[in-house]
Amino acid sequence: MSFSLYIHIPYCQAKCPYCDFNSYAAASWPEADYTRALIRELECRGDAAPFKGERLKTIFFGGGTPSLFAPESIGAVLDAANRFFGIESDAEITLEANPGTLAQEKLSGLRAAAINRISFGAQSFNPAILKFLGRIHDAAQTREAAAMAHRAGFERLNLDLIFAVPGQTLADVMHDIECAAALEPDHISSYNLTFEEGTAFFSDMKRGRIRPLASDEQAAMYAAVRAELPRRGYAMYEISNYARPGCEARHNLTYWRHETYLGIGAGAHSFARIGVGGRRWWNERIPARYIANVLESGIAESGAEEINARTSMSEFVFLNLRLREGFAEADFAERFARSFDEAFGDHPCKLIDGGLLIRERGRVFLSERGLELADSVFAEFV
Repeated sequence: MSFSLYIHIPYCQAKCPYCDFNSYAAASWPEADYTRALIRELECRGDAAPFKGERLKTIFFGGGTPSLFAPESIGAVLDAANRFFGIESDAEITLEANPGTLAQEKLSGLRAAAINRISFGAQSFNPAILKFLGRIHDAAQTREAAAMAHRAGFERLNLDLIFAVPGQTLADVMHDIECAAALEPDHISSYNLTFEEGTAFFSDMKRGRIRPLASDEQAAMYAAVRAELPRRGYAMYEISNYARPGCEARHNLTYWRHETYLGIGAGAHSFARIGVGGRRWWNERIPARYIANVLESGIAESGAEEINARTSMSEFVFLNLRLREGFAEADFAERFARSFDEAFGDHPCKLIDGGLLIRERGRVFLSERGLELADSVFAEFV
């Protein structure tokens, strides 16, 4: 069975104050050593269960800012992935990029290295909001990056947007959508700003320096996003993701469908389905330690957990419920050898009666109200 590969590159030119990913601001980075470590980890994973003999259906370079690395480094990692596993001919290969770190030559080089989907962290087209979010690019750079991507031959282009930013208005959100759609991406991700523990924004919120928008303002913005993006031809297929027909992010669908994926790089997480359960593990977070561990032993695991059937059922449900189509009850029964109702008792009926879940034609999915209260729905299955 084919699987998905996530490759983490943790370096950034500046750390965004809302970011809780494993990333590090740096004036320079050990690109050659880190690339060598990624290749070594691929080699080690390719020679052992559960990935030995399997092929790659999607690859995703995330970060951090993967676009800081040279196309030659990215290409070397992809060559190694193909050598140790084999990349399917129609594989989706994505790289995240900061619009402020790009030139035409680099984008053309990335396309030549086999990257076929590019994802830009646009976040907003409003200068004040970009400044508040700590972004190093401006709206003009996002527009130019999109134009350069099209010239480089990228048919698959995603733009990330953030809404519910303190000081932002509903008109600002609609303007961001208008600007993003004008650049003709095939996919738009629109995320509600959250204040995650460990981030600079979280500390500022606790100290009263930042006040999140009121919940009703955030809900109004989310409702506007859910209405406006489909009106412009981007169908909602996941809580925060919208795409033209057939252009959904295949890599992320692996996560939401609770399928097997391998993560390599500093702090990367992996999951392997095993029977009705599975195993999850994660790498050393500190880049220097990750490099040293991998170059010495081939792996850099710092922790792992076995996933029992009960946990796996819960994860299957709340991950699949992120998708607009939800999940087929027949798929749940086939995977876990018991029905959805048998597994969760009266919880589904309570949520259906409460108007948060819909059960229709053998599928279970969130209602419009359920989308707004998704975290509360998910908590019922944990």
